[in-house]
Amino acid sequence: MKNSFKWAMTLMLCIGLLAGCAQGGGSTTEVAAESDKPAESKATESGELTVYTAMEDDQIQAYLASYKEQYPNVKLNIVRDSTGVITSKLVAEKDNPQADVIWGLAATSLLVLDQKGMLEGYSPKGVERVSPEFKDTANPTKWVGIDAWETAIIANTAELEKRKLPVPKSYADLIKPEYKGLIVMPNPSSSGTGYLTVNAFLQLMGADEAWKYMDKLNDNMLMYVHSGSKPAKMAGTGEAVIGLSFGYRGIQEKQKGAPVEVVFPSEGSGWDVEANALVKKDNIKPEAQAFLDWAISDAPMKEYNKNYAILSVKQEGASIPEGYAQDPLKQLIKNDLIKAAVDRDGVLAEWDKRYASKSEPKS
Repeated sequence: MKNSFKWAMTLMLCIGLLAGCAQGGGSTTEVAAESDKPAESKATESGELTVYTAMEDDQIQAYLASYKEQYPNVKLNIVRDSTGVITSKLVAEKDNPQADVIWGLAATSLLVLDQKGMLEGYSPKGVERVSPEFKDTANPTKWVGIDAWETAIIANTAELEKRKLPVPKSYADLIKPEYKGLIVMPNPSSSGTGYLTVNAFLQLMGADEAWKYMDKLNDNMLMYVHSGSKPAKMAGTGEAVIGLSFGYRGIQEKQKGAPVEVVFPSEGSGWDVEANALVKKDNIKPEAQAFLDWAISDAPMKEYNKNYAILSVKQEGASIPEGYAQDPLKQLIKNDLIKAAVDRDGVLAEWDKRYASKSEPKS
């Protein structure tokens, strides 16, 4: 792995870009050597693909509409779960992979999978349009990003008013004693949003101070849940007063009429990249390559932009979804995703040892 991750917040907001991460090479296989050929010419008119994803349930069908128009006879078996669950499932299946394609999984997870030799190099059609900081540096690429998501505080203003409490504006506010028992956040072992938030504490504060902070945060925690979106939903219904979630989900709850305020922490938001990859296996289907071509084309990019302010490919007429700052890049912390991937197992083991007793049971 090439440690060439660079902080790249100087990029234009082409709805555009954020800091990236990069990792290295690996040899080009026979399949990867054909990667300069358009996959559409190799894909059959009918076939079947198994796609693993951590995207939100309510996003998937809208995103897939243009794929189904382009490939109406390809059957897609979508396997969806939270980031940690999908990552663990892929690792467990390493010697007998079931997925053909990974779509919309955290880049930190894909970096872990690549360390284990589980990704096949493939440069999708149009990969040159993806900002260099949003894709692997290897040629052919092992992973390609599509968008980014970030930590947000979702606060139920009605419940806070009842308690005569202010809306928290920062991570520092969350450990104040008045918020004891009012906070819900995702378990980082199962949720990508949970892990990017824990990673933010570590990268902002350093390990020693971050664990001290999380000890205090745990004192205020009602529970940890196994979904990045669930804390926002719980805050929206009043099941929790404050949810640590991600911006899009909080904004969506507010648009539905929930009495919530979406706050991007003053210290900066943790973040990760939703990215795609080809699973290394004996039989790599041309349909899998065609799916990756489609996944970074204009039609799905326009759909991603309905939910996310930061995309990997500049789109004409792109907009910043309502509820985001006009320059969402400025909200993101300086973040070394390679370090986050390398440290992931150790961080999760320590987190589980300290705090898992407050986690909801796994379904």
